[in-house]
Order: sequence, then C-alpha cells, then structure tokens
Amino acid sequence: LGSSTSALLLLVLLQENIPLEEVLENLRCSREGLTAEQAQQRLQIFGANKLEEKEESKVLKFLGFMWNPLSWVMEAAAIMAIALANGGNKPPDWQDFIGIITLLVINSTISFIEENNAGNAAAALMARLAPKAKILRDGRWTEEDAAILVPGDVISIKLGDIIPADARLLEGDPLKIDQSALTGESLPATKGPGDGVYSGSTVKQGEIEAVVIATGVHTFFGKAAHLVDSTNQVGHFQKVLTAIGNFCICSIGVGMFIEIIVMYPIQHRAYRPGIDNLLVLLIGGIPIAMPTVLSVTMAIGSHRLSQQGAITKRMTAIEEMAGMDVLCSDKTGTLTLNKLTVDKNLVEVFERGITQDQVILMAARASRTENQDAIDTAIVGMLADPKEARAGIQEVHFLPFNPTDKRTALTYIDADGKMHRVSKGAPEQILHLAHNTSEIERRVHAVIDKFAERGLRSLAVAYQEVPDGRKESPGGPWHFAGLMPLFDPPRHDSAETIRRALNLGVNVKMITGDQLAIGKETGRRLGMGTNMYPSSALLGQKNSDESISALPVDDLIEKADGFAGVFPEHKYEIVKRLQARKHICGMTGDGVNDAPALKKADIGIAVADATDAARSASDIVLTEPGLSVIISAVLTSRAIFQRMKNYTIYAVSITIRIVLGFMLLALIWKFDFPPFMVLIIAILNDGTIMTISKDRVKPSPLPDSWKLAEIFTTGVILGGYLAIMTVIFFWAAYKTNFFPRLFHVESLEKTAQDDFQKLAAAIYLQVSTISQALIFVTRSRSWSFAERPGFLLVFAFLVAQLIATLIAVYADWRFTQIKGIGWGWAGVVWLYNIITYLPLDIIKFLIRYTLSGKAWDLVIDQRVIIT
Repeated sequence: LGSSTSALLLLVLLQENIPLEEVLENLRCSREGLTAEQAQQRLQIFGANKLEEKEESKVLKFLGFMWNPLSWVMEAAAIMAIALANGGNKPPDWQDFIGIITLLVINSTISFIEENNAGNAAAALMARLAPKAKILRDGRWTEEDAAILVPGDVISIKLGDIIPADARLLEGDPLKIDQSALTGESLPATKGPGDGVYSGSTVKQGEIEAVVIATGVHTFFGKAAHLVDSTNQVGHFQKVLTAIGNFCICSIGVGMFIEIIVMYPIQHRAYRPGIDNLLVLLIGGIPIAMPTVLSVTMAIGSHRLSQQGAITKRMTAIEEMAGMDVLCSDKTGTLTLNKLTVDKNLVEVFERGITQDQVILMAARASRTENQDAIDTAIVGMLADPKEARAGIQEVHFLPFNPTDKRTALTYIDADGKMHRVSKGAPEQILHLAHNTSEIERRVHAVIDKFAERGLRSLAVAYQEVPDGRKESPGGPWHFAGLMPLFDPPRHDSAETIRRALNLGVNVKMITGDQLAIGKETGRRLGMGTNMYPSSALLGQKNSDESISALPVDDLIEKADGFAGVFPEHKYEIVKRLQARKHICGMTGDGVNDAPALKKADIGIAVADATDAARSASDIVLTEPGLSVIISAVLTSRAIFQRMKNYTIYAVSITIRIVLGFMLLALIWKFDFPPFMVLIIAILNDGTIMTISKDRVKPSPLPDSWKLAEIFTTGVILGGYLAIMTVIFFWAAYKTNFFPRLFHVESLEKTAQDDFQKLAAAIYLQVSTISQALIFVTRSRSWSFAERPGFLLVFAFLVAQLIATLIAVYADWRFTQIKGIGWGWAGVVWLYNIITYLPLDIIKFLIRYTLSGKAWDLVIDQRVIIT
C-alpha cells in the first residue's frame, strides 16, 4: 500500500458492491488479520484513527479571556481614564489606565494558566475513556485503543459497541445497527456479511467480525468514534453567570446615573472629579474575577471527582448533581456485587431422565467459554473443568444475548453426528419456547417465586434436537430442562450508602429487570424499603393489586422505592415523569438500550464496565463499581457548588457595597475617593478570592441549586450593611472628634488638603479589610468562626491585608492623593471593622430564615462533613 494510492483505494473500497474477497485482496490482508509489523507500517501511511484537531492560537486564547461583558466594562473604564478624564487642566489619568489594564492582564493570565492546567487534566481523564477495539493481530485477540486501527485490521464488534472505524462485515449472523447519528434513520438497519458499517454507528443486536476499510479522517463522514464529548455544554450555568454579571452591571449603571444627575446639574461639580467618582464605581463594582473563579472551581472539582472514580464528561453536570434529589439505580453490579453463585442442590429439574448435573452442563454449553459475562462465568465455573462445556461436541453457531430475546443459545453436533440446540435465559422467554408451556407454567412460576422470596434470581434452561442438521432450522420441540437459582449478594457498603443518601436528601429508587419478589427482598436487606411495583404499573395497565391501580402513574413513580421487571424503555418513562414533577433526576445504566434514559436524565451515569454506547450517552462515567462512588460524587459536587455559590454571593455583596458606599460619600460630602486605590483593592481582592476554589466548605445537607433571588437578596443586604458602616465611619472621622477623643489619634476633619489625603487612606483600609473579610461570612453555612477555612484562603487574606495596612500606614503617593495615617489610625480602623464584622453572621441567618424559614437548623446541623 503506497501513500500515493491510499486515498483512491479508500474511495473504491467504500463502494459496497465490491465483493468481500476483492476487498480483502485490495487491502492485502486475510480473515486472520494483520501482523504487528504490517499494522505499524500502515499506521504511518494512514495515520491514527482519530480526527485531526486544529491547534488553537495561544495568543488568541489569552485575548479571549478579555472578551466578555465584565471585561468590556473594565475596558470602557480604561478608555474613560485616558479619554474622558482628560480635562479640568489635568492630563489623562494614565495611572488608572495602566492599573486597569494590569488588572485585566492579571485575571486573563490566571484564567489562561488554570484553563490550560484544567485542559491537560481533562485530556488525561478523557484518555481513560478512549474508545477500545477488539483486534485480531498476530493470530491473537487483544483489546487495544481504537486509535491504532488501520485498514486491513480484523475486529470483533458486539452488542453495545460503537463501531470504531468504517468496516465490511465478515461471516456471521446479521447485526442490527443504529446509524441515526450519521444518517438520521430512526430504525436500526440490519447488516449481514459483506455489508459496510460506518464509524460512529452503534451495535443494537448481534456479534460479528469485520475487516476495517477506512480510519480517521478517511471514514464515511470524516469522523472517528469519539466517546467523549469534549465540548462543555454551558447552557444553564452560562445563563446564571450572565444573570449575575448583568445584575452587577445594572447596579453600577444605576449608581453612575444617579451620580451624573446629582453631581453635575444639581451640585455643579467640576468635570474631572466627577469622572473620577464614576471610575470608582466602574472599577470597584465589576466582579472581573467571577468567570475565572467559577471555571477554575469547576475544573478543580472535576479533577477531584475523577480521583474518586467519577469522570465528568460535561463540566456543568457538577452543578446538576449537587441538586439531584432522585437517583434511579441499577440493582445488578451497583447495589449488588454482580458476582453470581449457583447452589447446585437447589437446581430444579423439569424433564424426566435428566439430572441436576445435566441441566448445569446444558447451561454451560449455552454459555461463552471466553469473553464471558457474570452469568456465563458463574455457570461454567460450576463444572469440574471449564473445558467440559465444549468437550465432545462441535460448535456450529452461538447466539449471543440481546435485550429483546433475553437468552443465549448454542447449536452443536454431538459425537454421534446429531445436531442439538441448548438455550439459557430469562424464565419467561424460555418458558415461551417450551412445547408444554401450559402444563408446566404454574410449577415454573411457583419455583421462581420460591427462589425470589430468598432473594435468588432464576435462570431457565431448555434443549431441542435439530433433525435436519441445518443451523437455520427452527428444530424440533423445545424441552424445558430446569431452573437454576442465581444469588447476587448485596455490596457490603450498599445499605450504609443508601442510609447516607437518604440523609443527604437523595431518594434512591431501585430499577431492576429481576422479579418483583427479588426486588422487594433486596430492598428489605438494604433498608431502602419494599414499596416496589412491577413495570406494568408504569404503563397504567390494570393490576391485580387494587392499591396500585388506584394511584395515578405519576404519584406511583414518585412514591415507589423501586420497580421490577423493567425494560430499558421503562427507564426513559420513569425519568420523564420524575422530571415532570420538578425532580432533578440521576439515572445509572450500562447497556446500549439504556442510552435514551441516560440522555434524558439530568445526570446520566454510566456505571463501571458500561458499554461504549452507554458511556457516550452519559454525563458522568464511573471507573469504580458500586453506589458509594455516586454518593461520594454527590457530596463532592455539593462542595464544589457551595464554593461557587459562596463566591457569587460575595461578588454581588461587594458590587453593592462599592457602588452604594462610594456613591453616598460622593453625593453627601463631595468626597472624591482616588480611583487608583479602588484598583489596589480589586487586585488584592482577586488574588485572595482565587483560593476559594480550594477552600474547605461544608456542603448543603440537602440538594442545592442556583437560587438567584437568594443570591441577589443576600448580596444586596450584606453589601448595603457594609456600605452604611463605611458611611458611618466616614462621618465619625470627618465630622466628629469621636476617634481622636477615644483613642488619642490625630483628627482627620477636613482642614487642609493633607488631612483629606489621610482620610482617603483611612477609608481605603476600612473598605479593603471588611470587604475581604466578608468572604468568611458567605463561605460558611453556620457561624463563620465555627467553620475553619482553608489554609490558602486565610494565608492569602492575611498577606493581602498586611499589604493594605502597610499602604494605609506609610504611603505618600502624590499621584493618587493619599498619605499614610500611621499605626494608631490603622489600629482604630481594624477595631472598627472587627465590631462591624460581628453582626454579619446574624444578618446572614435572618436573611436565610426570611427566605426559607430554615436558618437555625442549618446553624446547628452537623451531619455533613467539611470537604
């Protein structure tokens, strides 16, 4: 294969009318696959089996962080500083211009670095979810990354796989392929030997081998089988971010409008001081760090979740998981170990002349001897030697399990040359095959019920002769051989995990395909209730139990502890109806037919060892088995969400305190605070607030979600309180001798320009320390002094306020009109701010009580650990 002819060859091979033998000849390969050496040569010619990703310009990416509504306001302030401020016999305000640009660059740099780090971490996580393919090379089957596939490789595809490359099917039974993502066809297409299948399609039924004909950018639609959706859907989160940003911008706009109306037409203020006052509101009021803080918090949280065994494919699923109040969980493998055992002594024989050992052997023959699932492993493991499953027989055809038939079957020829067929599967399906269904039906159900009462699943076994010796033949009458009890023990931590979930306000509903009696017994053992219903109740079908028939379906689903006998389409119905009742619903799944329900759920969770299709449809992929991983992820998600919520309340509060406080000072006493000092406050603030992403927090003990009314109300009241306290401090320092008389410090009453500069320094320190201290109030659900913050936050606060204090004490900056106030006044300001700080917790509790009626219970509630 030369590189010059590869593109033309691929176009020819994609035509389905070329016979399969000719395809193999053109690809210079056989049904035995390639050697490792041949594969390596072809990889160099055709390239990796993945899409080429365009390199994003790092310069453009960096500048992109300056292109959002909050940054636009800051950029407008920078233009104001050198354009509009050029008046009143004064030069342009270059120091403020440089300061604003510096603030923008600092925020963009932090965002750029953190985004890169988050991107690298995400890439490493997604690599763990990279598509796999079962490849035949050097005569051996191995599971490898789909990226190394080349034309000529022989692959095995089965139920639940996403086809990793364009291929032609080899010999075997027809497949059902879902090509809706590529062609828009809603119904699965049936594909047989010689037919072409395309990368990105999903196998809905069957199992077969295929030869790869095109990979990577050469595939039918020019795209490979991407499991992981790398684009972050930001819909709801972006709306919240925009709403908070718009609130802050509107608050600043209202403050500026009032200042313009009062300062110029009414007070007849000079042009330049008025512009400076407007700049103070613009620069100080904009929460410029908000997009950075929130995105960094989610990225760090996503990495933390991955360490716990939950990989987030969609970043904003974190906030939805924090609000999840219903989790619909699979029983098998999630609540239970999925390590099945069979008690030979309990095997029930139905056919005369057959022993328990023969029933077990039949079941083993109807099982795979390699690439086994949990049931196959348990049954073949009962034989003295696993090789007995195929000893003395010639395998003709194996029918793999599929969700429709719910059974497997093996057609084989025995030592005498006679053809037989054995099948194992769901009792109802096998019973339906039997020639004497009506005669044995009652006994079969009685045995199934007896097993179910002990928490045992039933597996039925049947056999038939195939007299005409053809594998396609329907064969003779089926004989119901027996029933085998399967025990799947609950996980050791499931009961405790469910108790934790209930304490966290998450209602766990068991969704199982097993019998109702098994579901109830498992629910009883796990302490999750026995209020379980059959799947027929979901469709409003008449039921012998009048208590079920009397309840509307929506009420039934809401009150149920679980459902039994569930098919994948029932899962979708459960999710849809729970969402209609305003529940935030999580759904676990592992199979290809679970994909619609996983996509429909607010949080689709693919359990460990889920099929490619289930992983593709989900928001979160578990790498560890069990329910405890999900509950740990819920707790971590709430901690992440709490950090974001804490910051947004803080950001709104600071906007209100800056706008209201400095507007009142400018309008009541015509006090012109230097814009440059607001920049210093903003820079020190941003440096400190970045550490919120790693802060220790106490997550909400109940499901939590964005409540903008609560955020805005809390922000306005806390910000308003701080603004009033600044106004009171200014009045006491400017209009009275209260502080000099009590603390023996010099008077700051305005008698000369120098004294006014010292007052500006005092106001700077007062605003800086109390504003930043507010984060300790908004970050805590209880008393702020009772919940220890993270070391980084405390350290950053102390460093920032030490700098602020040193500036207030020693600075003599003519360009920005401030002069040091000395350590005496610095001590007065700190004491005043400590006294100001004390009522903040009580105000927080009053706001919470007014809004929800739940304040004091949250003060004393210690159920949730700090994380």
